[in-house]
Amino acid sequence: MKEYSITVVTTNNPTILKFETNHFITQKKNYEFKNIDEAKNSPLAQQLFHLPFIKTVYISSNFIGLERFDIVEWSDVKDEVAQQLVEYLNTGAPVVIEEETNKPIAVTVYAEVTPNPATMKFVASRKIVPATYEFKNIEEAKNSELATALFQFSFVKQVFIDENYVSVSKFDVVEWDDVTIEIRELIRNFVAEGKEVVATEKATPSAAKPPVSEEEIAAYDDTSLQIIDILEEYVKPAVASDGGNILFKSYEEKTKTVNVILQGACSGCPSSTFTLKNGIETMLKNMMGDKVNEVVALNG
Repeated sequence: MKEYSITVVTTNNPTILKFETNHFITQKKNYEFKNIDEAKNSPLAQQLFHLPFIKTVYISSNFIGLERFDIVEWSDVKDEVAQQLVEYLNTGAPVVIEEETNKPIAVTVYAEVTPNPATMKFVASRKIVPATYEFKNIEEAKNSELATALFQFSFVKQVFIDENYVSVSKFDVVEWDDVTIEIRELIRNFVAEGKEVVATEKATPSAAKPPVSEEEIAAYDDTSLQIIDILEEYVKPAVASDGGNILFKSYEEKTKTVNVILQGACSGCPSSTFTLKNGIETMLKNMMGDKVNEVVALNG
């Protein structure tokens, strides 16, 4: 059985919090409930409406969004709500009783070139996984039916899956012009059929989320936390748009070296060294002064 955890995420609206789950909780639709009557098909939403401060419940893919009335502040109740959600989800009880239908899920997938000529990014119009996964061979892909299907192509070297896209890296035996359409249709059909892209209860995400709990924060020194914040806010969105990812690995105070891991299109990219030195390293030096001397990619 899946074991759930919750990450609390703030939104632009101070009355709304997102409680992100590490597994998908709905497959086909997004839901909005404004009262307990509207929530008749959602046992979880009905339970939440017993809390007097809950105004609206939003349920979508891998998060529950909650809007509160002004009678409380989220800071006073968010931990209690998160714990209640974890306990409910771990019972295996239904979140929403979704209608069975054979209709395919409406989804589009388009191909997008990346700075790495060996990697193509296939972007879906909906979220396909709740976390980041990297598979370097078919054996590693045993918990992803989609990645396993992609590795049936002899030219596929690596598969990297993030929230709404799949980055496929190839060997040089084929050109993208000859295989892009076939790969795009395979991914689109797979998602449209409502299949689980990654068995999240078995697979381990390749990218950890930034530290949020007091215990996680305590595991890092202040400089490491600053570096993680900068990578999350300024660097990750940029590399994600190119079909890749960057992970903070460690900070060596003595040499002032930041060690990172590159994934997806960034791994093995001919321009990654330039990006690392002239982009990421320069940014960290400018923002952190003499605390950073060098940024090193441990895998390239």
